[in-house]
Amino acid sequence: MDHEPGQKAEADFCGSPDALLDVIQKTLIPGTFVFILLVGLLLNIPIIWILTFRVKHWNRSTVFLCNLVFADITWILTLPFLIYYHLNHLHWPFGDSFCKMTRTAYHLFYYSSIYFVTCLSMDRYLAIVHPLKSLWVLNKQHSWLISCCIWAVTGLVSLPVTYVASTQMCPNNKTICSLYIFSSSTYITLPLSVSCSIGGCLLPFGAICYCYCNSVRKLQDTGLQHCQKREKVTKLMYSALITFALLYFPYHLSRNTCIFLRAIWPAATRAIQQADTLFLVMMAICSLNTCINPLFCFLSGGDFREEVCKLASSFSLIKRWKDRRQLACIYPI
Repeated sequence: MDHEPGQKAEADFCGSPDALLDVIQKTLIPGTFVFILLVGLLLNIPIIWILTFRVKHWNRSTVFLCNLVFADITWILTLPFLIYYHLNHLHWPFGDSFCKMTRTAYHLFYYSSIYFVTCLSMDRYLAIVHPLKSLWVLNKQHSWLISCCIWAVTGLVSLPVTYVASTQMCPNNKTICSLYIFSSSTYITLPLSVSCSIGGCLLPFGAICYCYCNSVRKLQDTGLQHCQKREKVTKLMYSALITFALLYFPYHLSRNTCIFLRAIWPAATRAIQQADTLFLVMMAICSLNTCINPLFCFLSGGDFREEVCKLASSFSLIKRWKDRRQLACIYPI
């Protein structure tokens, strides 16, 4: 049976014989997405509120933080439709155009998030290793220009997803919204996946490692007065390394495996099915990055961190005042 671009073998979505794959599609993925929807919004909305209403003077790091949080929140807002889709036994009732839009947005905001985390790392590197030069090499206007370029590039790179992703009618009248990873059009999906893995995972990881290693080395050379700052940068570096090792690398490796098997060994149904199962698990795990990125916000942004400390101090003073009032009512002077 011939498939249009973006369509995949009907057996994979229209009623898979693999029980494990079925459980992952209808239980693990929607459960993970519900967790991310709740926790991700709970962590990211206060950050955007602090950046908007509490931080009065924005600098280059504030610009990157705002774009990172915007990318994460917008990505999270696509999840309710995917949650409904998976809980509805993989039946997509929202039409072909919205299917393309959702899959494209998922791809676009995912990679934009990685790039803005990389920009924050480079910002910390410039502030520590080249503090004077960084004032004119990367100012606030430059950071806005870089942010616009990131959105433009990720948007262009995501256009093939719009072409490949589509709805497909199953024999039982169920409509699926296919992922481009499972498409039979591997002449499009394989170059797209490999190029995104290199440009959107390996290169940012290399840049982050370079920035953090040089930042720690610089702080070690400056003496004991920078111990606290060195400790924060070290924590940030380890957080980035763990995030890439546990989330991004396994996701991209499993995704490329799925497409590569379809390209060179399309008759290996069992191997492809196992690769699909592993990829869907990795996709669920990798989606947790939106709950981890707020950690980069706190560790990276000096002004943001200062405002958080001020708010925490204010809440602490209010609590003490309430406690004293309660004590005064119980033990009147």
